[in-house]
Amino acid sequence: MKLVRYGSRGAEKPGLIDAQGRIRDLSAHVSDIAGDVLANLDRLQAIDPASLPLVEGNPRYGACVGQIGKFICIGLNYSDHAAESGMAVPPEPVIFAKYTSAVCGPNDDIIIPRGSEKTDWEVELAFVIGKPGKYITEADAMDHVAGFCVCNDVSERAYQTERSGQWSKGKSSDNFGPIGPWLVTRDEVANPNNLHMWLKVNGAQMQNGSTNTMVYQVPFLVSYLSQFFTLHTGDVISTGTPPGVGLGMKPPRYLKAGDVVELGIEGLGEQRQICVNDI
Repeated sequence: MKLVRYGSRGAEKPGLIDAQGRIRDLSAHVSDIAGDVLANLDRLQAIDPASLPLVEGNPRYGACVGQIGKFICIGLNYSDHAAESGMAVPPEPVIFAKYTSAVCGPNDDIIIPRGSEKTDWEVELAFVIGKPGKYITEADAMDHVAGFCVCNDVSERAYQTERSGQWSKGKSSDNFGPIGPWLVTRDEVANPNNLHMWLKVNGAQMQNGSTNTMVYQVPFLVSYLSQFFTLHTGDVISTGTPPGVGLGMKPPRYLKAGDVVELGIEGLGEQRQICVNDI
């Protein structure tokens, strides 16, 4: 299934994408794509999409998951991106938080913060926890994954690396976490560790990679993170980016108002964002 949340921000409705690529409304069955719904997807699998009301027009896509508790990111998790950054592959995953105020829809504007001169892009594979757990083994890890989605880990590099302290303040500005357009359930993703991923700025190819260069893969990450804290239903984990970010260019290139960012991952859909200055 491809599960979606559609409608105005803060008032999104649950839906799914039918075989013709149209939105079908799930409001009669669930109140949101969130919480226990993610832990019990079998009840949605049993619904015939043709029995659901068809959503007319082209509504806004919201973030594909609601009520996110934790938004966890993995840094330097692609060997070719680590090389691009001039850094060694870390001996254990680098973990940082993206605060949930960053969450937005896949086509919402990228808001460049006041004073920012180094806002950057990162196409990433994200996964969403369905079944909660702690001290999860790698063998059982995928049983805890509800599905996968596209994430743009938008980053302000000066805030991230030049202002001291944690990375999170460079990762968490408003609208720095577009996720979606849909959550693709685990059964529809045969191998999350071999998906083509790409990103363009103003039509020019910037990133063109694959999840097959991911150092720490999804089952390991589920198990690893769960050794430190409980993974709850609806937690989002974004797994890192391939090379081609603005920081790695010579000279570096960063986003400015008016730029258009397009990105996607094989089988998981595409995003499109326009960059605007914060007011």
